[in-house]
Amino acid sequence: LMRPLQAKILRMLQEREIQRLGGTNRIRVDVRIISATHQDLAKLMTNGSFREDLYYRLNTFPIIVPPLRERTTDIPLLVHHFLQKYKSQNHLQAKKISFHALESLLTYPWPGNVRQLESAIERAVILAEGETISQEDLPQEVRRAAASHPPYGGVDFPDNGLNLEELEKYMLEKKKKKSGGV
Repeated sequence: LMRPLQAKILRMLQEREIQRLGGTNRIRVDVRIISATHQDLAKLMTNGSFREDLYYRLNTFPIIVPPLRERTTDIPLLVHHFLQKYKSQNHLQAKKISFHALESLLTYPWPGNVRQLESAIERAVILAEGETISQEDLPQEVRRAAASHPPYGGVDFPDNGLNLEELEKYMLEKKKKKSGGV
């Protein structure tokens, strides 16, 4: 944001009033602002590109969302969601994901975060022959990264794929066996 625009936003937030372009009347507003950025605002404030007073006005309740690579436990849930979404959108049969494909998704660092994961799943749904998405249906960069990483967590899943419910059941059974049935 250009500094003059930042000043206008700050004034609107402080005074809770706006004036339409070309207008003469001030209009009361009651708004809540939700903002997001991938910029380093502390650095921008230091070099004078972002107003410090606007930063503190907007930073009332920050929500920090870590990148997908730092929350890989979300990947199976997101994959399930996207599989359902593209099944409904494209009127396709339900798809499962093979262990090797899921392993590839879990080991990839996801620089594009959730949007990149969604794109990979959409591509896989389109390319998959049959009901199971294989590793070969995933984008090349995901397959390449998986080839250079050791298997995820050393967990042995069936090759015919799992849906979310089967994955949960499988993981619970593995934990139960490991703990001696407790």
